[in-house]
Amino acid sequence: MPYTPFKFFAKNQQGKDFVVGDIHGSFTALEHLLKQAAFQPATDRLFAVGDLIDRGAESPRVTEFLNYPWFYSIMGNHERMLLDSVDDPNLYKSWTSYNGGTWWNSVSEQQRDTIRQAVVELPIAFEVATGIGRVGIVHADIPNTMSWTQFVQEMQSNPECTEYALWSRNRFRRIRTLGCGSPIQGIDHVVFGHSPTPQVLQAGNVHFIDTGAALQEEAELGTLTLLQIHPKLRTHQLNTRTLNLPNTAE
Repeated sequence: MPYTPFKFFAKNQQGKDFVVGDIHGSFTALEHLLKQAAFQPATDRLFAVGDLIDRGAESPRVTEFLNYPWFYSIMGNHERMLLDSVDDPNLYKSWTSYNGGTWWNSVSEQQRDTIRQAVVELPIAFEVATGIGRVGIVHADIPNTMSWTQFVQEMQSNPECTEYALWSRNRFRRIRTLGCGSPIQGIDHVVFGHSPTPQVLQAGNVHFIDTGAALQEEAELGTLTLLQIHPKLRTHQLNTRTLNLPNTAE
């Protein structure tokens, strides 16, 4: 089956839908948060904004969650670093030494192959039909001049657009600086991760939900956020410090 960078999900007719911020190897925290939110695996769906791995000590559990039938994730820049480091020794050193990838050094070659095969298939963007409208999910950002429709079209053929979606903080910085931002046209809501923020940051129809689950050494962070998007909008959060889980943050 050819790789497809975009995936659409029809409305969940039986249960609720949630989006989780950057997990970064904090899977036990995610399990606690799902229990707190009364998540029902038989009927509910969980979408992730990417950056499932690195920093947190439980990064090797990534394939466990990607195999759950109720768990769906797009690609984050940390999954991209894992893949790109195969042929780039300098990137490999940077990733494993300074960007949270220390855990990779203790993973067997067989497990490495399994993880690579799982993350290489992750799309760049989701769109989910929900009770609050159409919800887009992208890891970092989309170009400020693009509508959602333009982005989806460009992303499938333009590598620069994909890189922007994985790495950019332009919109986040603009919102933090100005306190507001222009809505993304052609979609009801868009959920991003990637840029750590003490609280969920919302401007117009944009939601940034990476609240630094594995960044427990930073006073204002150390929280995992779960945003319910169906049938209504609601936020659930868990302070990851309360679990006393180890992390390997660099």
